[in-house]
Amino acid sequence: MSDPSLALQGAINLKLRADVTVLANRVYDRVPTAATFPYLEIGEFQALDDGAQCLDGFEVFVPLHIWTRPGDAPDPGQTEAKAIASAVHTSLHEADLTLSGAWQFLEIAWQSTRYLKDPDGHTGHAVLTFRALVAAA
Repeated sequence: MSDPSLALQGAINLKLRADVTVLANRVYDRVPTAATFPYLEIGEFQALDDGAQCLDGFEVFVPLHIWTRPGDAPDPGQTEAKAIASAVHTSLHEADLTLSGAWQFLEIAWQSTRYLKDPDGHTGHAVLTFRALVAAA
């Protein structure tokens, strides 16, 4: 059995790019060298076997990193990161995604959000984690 991560990543990328309240064209799986802030980086997936005798399935954990840099605001990046995180949550939590290839999408749900302080003092960082269930079609 192969891994559904690539199909799921493609569906998440399309969903987030289609939602202009998120970041539209600034959703990356590989961030360009001179990327314009703010942007969203699709993180490192973790796929776990969730199969049973009657179903070949996976539980996939999906981290999404939001990076902001609003300049010299008193709250470096956190206000903007929280607003974007809220839009991402609204867009993806319990969304209906279409997967390519031999995969059937079952569900995606938000698990957690962490807000981190970057050592540079200017960059805001939020990490949302979603849990998706996928089965072989």
